[in-house]
Amino acid sequence: MRLLTILTPCFNEEENVRDVYEQVKAAMATVPDCDYEHLFADNASTDKTVEILRELASADKRVKVIVNNRNFGHIRSPYHAFLQARGDAVMGCVADLQDPPELIPEFVRKWEQGYKVVIGVKQGSHDSWLMSRARRAYYWLVAKLSSDVELVHNFQGFGLYDREVVEQFRATEEQYPYFRGLVSDFGYERAEISYVQPARSHGHTKNNFFSLYDVAMLGVTNHSKVPLRLATMAGFAISILSLLVAFGYLVAKLLFWDQLQLGLAPLLIGIYFFGAVQLFFIGVLGEYIGAIHTQVHKRPLVVEKERINFDLAPASVHQPLNGNRVADRLPALVAIPTEVQAVAGAKRADEQREIPKVLGLVVEGDREHGHVESNGRGTAD
Repeated sequence: MRLLTILTPCFNEEENVRDVYEQVKAAMATVPDCDYEHLFADNASTDKTVEILRELASADKRVKVIVNNRNFGHIRSPYHAFLQARGDAVMGCVADLQDPPELIPEFVRKWEQGYKVVIGVKQGSHDSWLMSRARRAYYWLVAKLSSDVELVHNFQGFGLYDREVVEQFRATEEQYPYFRGLVSDFGYERAEISYVQPARSHGHTKNNFFSLYDVAMLGVTNHSKVPLRLATMAGFAISILSLLVAFGYLVAKLLFWDQLQLGLAPLLIGIYFFGAVQLFFIGVLGEYIGAIHTQVHKRPLVVEKERINFDLAPASVHQPLNGNRVADRLPALVAIPTEVQAVAGAKRADEQREIPKVLGLVVEGDREHGHVESNGRGTAD
């Protein structure tokens, strides 16, 4: 029987975690041919969220919990948990229930039909008029800027992803991924399920202007070089315009020497205009440099404080432990809890101690058969 991991990132969601647990449990009860585990990734909540998750985990072994050392942000924490999921497929379901759990059976059916990517596309929501217009304008802008990747409008990451897709994410070694953009970039044939996003029933959203701006800029810098080329073209165009204006001013001054008195106003306007243009494109360039800076650091996505209902096996049955790393291809993206490191480290040490013994037996055997000559000190040359 295949295993589905339901992933729920949460931060200060004490009013919602029980509801999302119950609704996911009820939805999976209608999918008899698929087992599941419910993985909660807590981003260092300061309310009773972790306490409630402990209660749920003690009552249901399907509930797994990862608790972070600190708040690692709304991108790194969910992505880390996504990579730690050990199911044959992973499906996200946010704690505020704006990703409807009742749609899970429909996603699973599409997966069983052979789709490796099944995504939810919003057809409506309870956002304000201003927010809806802003989202629409953003998707239009990103679509225009992205020349080689067609991003899906109104797709926010809600979906089901096969193990093959999860491993493809892992192979990118992204430090700060634009998740929905990578889904489109991989190019897997996908199924789309339309839904109307319900309003949050409890608590308040943790997103603010800065977090939304962060995601918006990720979408631009990760999938387009157009802003950088616009800066080059704008610089060239403005330089030509400046030469034309200067030539026109020279001609006008020669023709109307005494009458032409422009004063300081045009000079100040020009200085402020060109200063604004320069600052704008310096900011654009800074976004790209910041993205490079984040990627080359190779810091852990998350440092975990605790795991609940996990055994000492690796987080993914598809990724063997190697010292304190998960997967040789992922050297620094995740940090494994201390108790897992100790077991893996001790095992590696035992393996290393066995190597000389085995090597010695091979050498002695070859020496007895005359394949290896002994030097005076009793070692193989």
